[in-house]
Formats: sequence, structure tokens, C-alpha cells
Amino acid sequence: MRLFAYGLGYTARRILARLPGVEASGATRDPETARAWGRDGVAAWAVDDPLARPNLVGALGAADALVVSAPPDEGGDPALQRFSAALAAAPALKRVVYLSSVGVYGDCGGAWVDEACAPKPVSPRATRRLAAERAWRAFGEARGVAVDVLRLAGIYGPGRNALEKLLTDEARRIVKPGQVFNRVHVDDAAAIAVRLIEAGGPGAVWNVADTAPAPPQDVIAFAAALIGVAPPPEEDFAAARLSPMAASFYDDNRRVDVGKLRRELGYRWLYPTYREGLVALAAAREGRA
Repeated sequence: MRLFAYGLGYTARRILARLPGVEASGATRDPETARAWGRDGVAAWAVDDPLARPNLVGALGAADALVVSAPPDEGGDPALQRFSAALAAAPALKRVVYLSSVGVYGDCGGAWVDEACAPKPVSPRATRRLAAERAWRAFGEARGVAVDVLRLAGIYGPGRNALEKLLTDEARRIVKPGQVFNRVHVDDAAAIAVRLIEAGGPGAVWNVADTAPAPPQDVIAFAAALIGVAPPPEEDFAAARLSPMAASFYDDNRRVDVGKLRRELGYRWLYPTYREGLVALAAAREGRA
């Protein structure tokens, strides 16, 4: 199989690590990131490098499967915008896995949401995500390519977790009554993506999250107890000084239902809740100087 990853970030790295026998290549905005991937044996190119474009287009056109993790911008999905001709002509392409966000559901007042719930994005960021989802699904229908849309909760894992935030004094216990979030360990997100790439069958929309939505302040307190430090004090959301970006994450309140993954893929979580995930990360010495 030839796999092309459009976007070579945190989650893409874990996906490719689970596909050791695959001929992998990819694209990124950052030339240094492309060079780093090349040193790791993955052919990678910077999308804005005109000298790299022929090789990038050739690899994209030869792909059997495509993983898209690059976020959309005001112009739409960057892969579809920049390389529509190559994608339209790719003769071997059979599957696209698009990494989206549960943010497309908008604010649900803490209610449970499954894949049948109508998306109602509020933020421009989530609105662009939903538009990109629809663009990829339209592409799949036009080309006869299976498209899986993974609506991801907040991703955490090695190097990106509450333990590390406590170590660097970035952790805050912001309390907004009734507010809950789902999360998902990066290895669960990657394992689900790989399962879909390898399984074949028609594409679908999938909620990808853990099984225990929880208030963010509880997660920080649990992490602090794991590494034996005092948790930061609780701060009322109404009085907390947050950046507009940080505050925007509290606009949406929902509980993400992941029953479809269990029923239709038979998926068993590596880290069903944040507790198992953080315990494993603490055992790996995360969050320690």
C-alpha cells in the first residue's frame, strides 16, 4: 500500500508508526519538518516549495490511501485547494481518512451527541472544519472513493498532557459549572485511523473520543495526584483571564457518544478514560523534571 499523509503533525506520526510495512510519503507546510521526516525514512515535501512540487504531485497521484490532518483555512481544505487535479486523477486512490473535530457539533448544553446529530458549529474554526468534511465527502462521491471522517476530541499523549502542563506551570483549573469535555489519547486516535485504512468497506463519520467526558478541573487534579504535586487553585471561568482562543473552547459543552466505534468496528480502547491515559503517561515519567 502507498499512503500519503497531507499534514505531518503529532497524530500523523503515530498513524504512520502503526503502518511499518506501508510505503509512506507526505506533505507539510514547514520545510524543516519535511527534512526531519526524510531523515526518518518518509519521503516528505514542503507544499510551498516549487522544486518539490513535481515529486509531491507524483506521490499524491500514486497513493492508495490518503490521511488528511492539515486544518482548513479561509480558502477551504488546503489539499483540495492546492492539489485538486492530482487528486482527481489519482488512479489507485481508494480511501481518504479525514481528521476533523467534535467541535462541528457546537454547543449541545452538555447533552450526548452521536454521529446522527446534526452539526451546528459556532466558531469560525469549527465552521471551516464542517465545510472541509463536506468537501471531502463530495470528492469521495464524485470519485467513488471511500471517505472516513474522524471527529476527534481533544488529543493528548506523550509530550502533550496535563502532567506536562503541571511541570511547566501551564496547568489551570478553570471551573465553568456543568462544563465537560471528552479527550482521546493519540494512540487510540491513530489505532482507529489504521483500523479504517486496513478494513476497507464504505466510508463513514466516526466520533473518536474517550468514554468518560469530564470537567477539565478534575483532570488536572487527577494528574497532580499522580505525580505528587499540589493542584493549582480553582478559578471561576467568569473571572478567569483567558485568551480569546482559550475561552472559545468553553463555548461548547457536550458529551461525545462513541458507541458506533464499539458496535461497527468492534474497537476496544487502549485508554478508555483520561485516568488510564494519564496513569500510563506518568509511568513513562511524563511530567517529571
